[in-house]
Amino acid sequence: MIKGKVPTPVGVQAVGAATAAFFVLALTGCSSGGSSGPDSPTLDSPAPTIEAPPSSTSPADAAREQAVAAYLGMWRNFANAATTSDWQSPQLAQNATGNALSTLSRGLYADHYNGLVSRGQPVLNPQVSSTDPASAPTKVVISDCGDSTNWTRVRADNGQPANDGPSGRRQINAIVKKAVDGSWKVTEFGVLAVGTC
Repeated sequence: MIKGKVPTPVGVQAVGAATAAFFVLALTGCSSGGSSGPDSPTLDSPAPTIEAPPSSTSPADAAREQAVAAYLGMWRNFANAATTSDWQSPQLAQNATGNALSTLSRGLYADHYNGLVSRGQPVLNPQVSSTDPASAPTKVVISDCGDSTNWTRVRADNGQPANDGPSGRRQINAIVKKAVDGSWKVTEFGVLAVGTC
C-alpha cells in the first residue's frame, strides 16, 4: 500500500522528459512479461465509457473502475497530445487536474520548445493499491509498471530520435480523486527510474 504523497517524477523532467523519460512512454504492463496480452489496454483502444454502475456493483468497486478509467484516459490523452507536443490540448484536463495536469502540460511545453514529438503508444497495467474511505472511496491510489521501450520521442523537424537515455520498466504511482461533479481525475502521479518494477 502506498502512503503519503506520490513520489515525484524522475526529476519532473518527468513528463517533459516524462514524455521522454517514461512517457517516453511505450508502456508495457509489468505482469505481462514484456508483451502486451489481450487484457492489457493500449492507448489506441477505445476509451472506456463511464456509466452509472449497476445496482449490484458496490460503491467501492465502481470507484475503483472509474479511477482506473480516469488514469488510463489521462495517459491516452497525453499520448495523443504528445504526437504534436500540444501543451494546450483541452483533452489533458479531461482526466487530470492539479499537479498532474500541470506536470503533463509543462512536459509537453518543454517538448514543444525543444522541437520534440512522441511516436508510439503505451500499454498500461494499472492496479488499485488502496481506496479511501474503503466503503465509498473518494480517493484511489493506483500503481502501474510501464515499459518505455516503444514510446519514443523524436525531433519534429527530421524524425531523429531524442537522446532520452535508457528505456525500460518504470514504477508509476498515481492518486485519483472524485471531484464535486462526480467525475474522477488524476491529481498527482510519479514516474520512477528505469528498473523500479
